[in-house]
Amino acid sequence: MPQMSPLVAGDPTQLGSFRLSGRIGEGGQGIVYLGVNDAGEQAAVKLLHVKFSGDTVARSRFARELKAAQRVASFCTARVMEADLDGDTPYIASEYIDGRPLRELVESDGPLRGTVLDRLAIGTATALVAIHHASIVHRDLKPDNVLIASDGPRVVDFGIARIIDSTGTITSRAIGTPAYMAPEQIAGDDVGPYTDVFAWGATIAFAATGQSVFDGNSIATVLNKILNHEVDVGMLPEPLRGVVRSALAKSPGERPSADQILLRLLGQPEHVGASTDVLNRGVQVASDDTTPFMRVSRTTGATAAPASAVRTSGTSHAGASAAPSGEVAYHGAESAGVAESPPRPEGGGTGSGAFQLPVDGGAPARGGRGARWAVLAGALVLVAAAVAAMVWKGWPVALGELGPDPAEGSGKPPEAYASVMDKVGRTGKIVIGVKADLPGIGLLRDGGFEGFDVDLAKEIAAKLGAKQTEFVAVSRGSRARELAEGGVDLVVATYSISDADDVTFAGPYYLAYQDVLVRKGRIAALSDLKGKRVCGINSPTVGLVQDRVEVESVPAGNYAECMDLLRSGAIDAVPGEDLILAGFAARESQRYKVLGARLDDPERYAVGLRKGDVRTCKAINGVIADMYRTKAIHQLLGRHFGTVDFATQSKVPAMNDCG
Repeated sequence: MPQMSPLVAGDPTQLGSFRLSGRIGEGGQGIVYLGVNDAGEQAAVKLLHVKFSGDTVARSRFARELKAAQRVASFCTARVMEADLDGDTPYIASEYIDGRPLRELVESDGPLRGTVLDRLAIGTATALVAIHHASIVHRDLKPDNVLIASDGPRVVDFGIARIIDSTGTITSRAIGTPAYMAPEQIAGDDVGPYTDVFAWGATIAFAATGQSVFDGNSIATVLNKILNHEVDVGMLPEPLRGVVRSALAKSPGERPSADQILLRLLGQPEHVGASTDVLNRGVQVASDDTTPFMRVSRTTGATAAPASAVRTSGTSHAGASAAPSGEVAYHGAESAGVAESPPRPEGGGTGSGAFQLPVDGGAPARGGRGARWAVLAGALVLVAAAVAAMVWKGWPVALGELGPDPAEGSGKPPEAYASVMDKVGRTGKIVIGVKADLPGIGLLRDGGFEGFDVDLAKEIAAKLGAKQTEFVAVSRGSRARELAEGGVDLVVATYSISDADDVTFAGPYYLAYQDVLVRKGRIAALSDLKGKRVCGINSPTVGLVQDRVEVESVPAGNYAECMDLLRSGAIDAVPGEDLILAGFAARESQRYKVLGARLDDPERYAVGLRKGDVRTCKAINGVIADMYRTKAIHQLLGRHFGTVDFATQSKVPAMNDCG
């Protein structure tokens, strides 16, 4: 943990929901405190020096910027947890990262080499992709804003530089970090994602050499070098050398996008954006210092994903899964409606980087959008003609990505895949087992599945890169067998983590407590049930209630019967797991309440996978954690159980280790 000094006279002891315990550091932007909230989450709380004017338009813009920053997916970044811009000294609270700044590490231990440098480059590129996909431009990427933690590099302070920029001149802001500014910042031109790419190149070059590539005795000297000096990157190995060289191009239009940088460093095709699969791979490579890193070139996923299609019992429902506000990867400032990043300069492609990077790492191909589409269309025509000729001649078609699995419908066994991620990457398809008899959770009705588990499964599938998702009903007795035999790829069916099943579990995505459902307004606490009637369904919760308060048990065969009794007034409460209770109550016209008694330790509802699929398990853990951080989980809970007073956890649950 970095050296922390105690608070001094005049320091606040509370900022927002965070209690401050000491100073982590102080810089040109403000003082950084260590804070902790009531949930036990630690944050680096930066109290900014800047003062805001009374310009309501500016305040509104700042608020939009920070809202977007809070939406950045936590791939190698320190997420923004809370912010307040209304006071005279505004603050931003970001996830606390226990790590050393890259500058400090290099200055004390020397330049980075080999795999360590590779992992740094990949981790920081992954972070930039996540930031840019949220339509945010960092504007101040530098070695001081890269922390080296036990789980790899993390980029911090995105969303702050925009505020500093808006309150001072470029000269005042440049003092201290001019060596990582792009030429367009110096010239006062528009900045965008390409500006961060230049700073990334300068940061990686610093890590490799131990000194700034644009050093000098004065700011004027440094700025002149940025504008006119070509950097020698000969000490870097390929492909890092070519990527850094192109990132440091003087013209923004000649730089690759962050997506293209990450894809090339991972040995992946560069002509599409980086998917969530790629981001997860970036995180994995950056954080794993125990496994040799090898670039594996892949040809899958080379076409843009069409609208999601969900197939249930042979029926296709196009676009059945609507992306929540917490969607991990989306491109372009237009989709966010918040960022004010300008369009890419003339000749530099479109938006956040949909332009071509040559194989040799040089400048991107020039030309307009129409020319690129013409080339692509011509290539597709040639490929289609070649495939048609092969089929006509009876030759085997080796381009599996162009059509369905040849084994489908042929009586041959399906192809074996190393992981669900591998299958999704190669086929775009996924099969998920869900419940079919739990209202609000997983219910088969009118030929389609619906419920919280189902919508959650759709989001997981989409973020794993699936273009087509099929749902299959599974029972408690069949789900482990279905996974082992390959009948389903995942099971999302209120599946509790258990050593009894020979299954790998990702999650949990929900912590379910034994609780009690009552009609709203009549019973406020468990003690109010004394002498009252409860549904005597075959559930362990009945005994837990009876252990705490004297009640009368009224027999019932299932939850539907319990709800009939509760609706009619024949009983006063229904015991059971809170999520299941809320599912049955949400379809009633009366208002109900889950007491929040939490009578036992929680059941951890998780995603079941075939035993040993660690890669997919970790990817799903990342998706679930991000859905909690972006409140997407809470949106799903509200969508399905919004008519029931129902308290759910707000923190990210501790994820299973996937072992």
